[in-house]
Amino acid sequence: MTAVTDVKTNPSPIVFDKTSARKLTPSTSSFSFPIGYHELHPDVSINFQLNRFYGWVGDDSMLTEMRDAVGDVSDYPAFTKIILGLGEAALARSEVLKGAYYLRLAEFFLFFNDPRKLPTRQRFVDLLLEHLQIAPSAFGRIPFGTGWLPTYRLTPLKPKGTLVVFGGFDSYIEEWLPAALVFRDAGYDTILFEGPGQGAALELAHLTMSAEWEKPVKAVLDFFHLDAVTLMGFSLGGGLVIRAAAFEPRVRRVIAYDICTDALECALRPFPPQAQQEILGWINAGNEGAVDKFFTAAVAKSLLLDWMMKLGMHNSGTRTPYAMMKHYQQYETASLSPRLTQDVLLMAGAEDHYIPVHQLPDQIATLTQVRSLTARLFTRAEQAQNHCQVGNMGLAFRIVIDWLTGLGPIEKLTGG
Repeated sequence: MTAVTDVKTNPSPIVFDKTSARKLTPSTSSFSFPIGYHELHPDVSINFQLNRFYGWVGDDSMLTEMRDAVGDVSDYPAFTKIILGLGEAALARSEVLKGAYYLRLAEFFLFFNDPRKLPTRQRFVDLLLEHLQIAPSAFGRIPFGTGWLPTYRLTPLKPKGTLVVFGGFDSYIEEWLPAALVFRDAGYDTILFEGPGQGAALELAHLTMSAEWEKPVKAVLDFFHLDAVTLMGFSLGGGLVIRAAAFEPRVRRVIAYDICTDALECALRPFPPQAQQEILGWINAGNEGAVDKFFTAAVAKSLLLDWMMKLGMHNSGTRTPYAMMKHYQQYETASLSPRLTQDVLLMAGAEDHYIPVHQLPDQIATLTQVRSLTARLFTRAEQAQNHCQVGNMGLAFRIVIDWLTGLGPIEKLTGG
């Protein structure tokens, strides 16, 4: 059986046991997340995604099903067909949470122009909202630019603070709803939103990604009339949260889950160091032809790279590899970090295959004016060494709650 992390609603040590992970429902005061990062597929990125979506379910049978069904499948069309079949089978057995996340896993690898993508996405959302008993009144749309931003607000009876959360490059905020229930039941008025380039803001409201993340954050704080909040961004959001906090004084506490100081470095990480330097040189010199030629050849040899490039151009609204790279070159934190004066929590996985671990000390070094700084590196011994602590997300949530508790009541703004 899989060990689990229990996330309690009152400050207490992490509890490890050998029972199966319990279903996550909003009616409980204790949530359980599985502990363990599993070898399910030889491709590091596919293996991560299998573990990622299993982490929200915690049903041991899911591990066996995925390993047996797709452990040697590297063709994305075949992969998505198989995972969709697992989802339908799980739903037929009334295993709703498992079935919903299987649909999300399959949809994750569908290209944006696949006619199955949006219907599968919506089905995942509908199933998860119903299973977690999220009332329709919790959902809202905030006018923004030419479109709107989707939001969910989960409020306890006696809030002791407000937590505003958003995701990153490829997440849907609904995926994170089980975690939102943890923070709500820990006493925090929890608001989730998607900004430009994310989830429904991208797919339904047609807003593409922007590095100026203070603008959607301002729209959310204005809409809900919020004065002093904790702002948390995960994955690429770990960089966006630093950028937003540099401009928004109503953000009093900042959580980068995980850190992301340089998105372009992350985008180039799959390539050998020499190739990275060559590509970066072309980008800095404005050599569009060389960049586009390189990636045209590279994606022809790698289905994963082809998927990543198409997703990146879709999210950013760009049409060429060069334009996409120039776009994500804006996503850095060094130029803005000295402006932060808040309490800051930085989190990082020691073996994150997306974000180089050196970005943690890089981020620490530039936060020279913050009121307090806490950094947490998660390791293999904790089964939390991966991106966003997939393998032991319950530990990450416990760390966040304990950090917030230790700071005490959030201070209000004065004089404005």
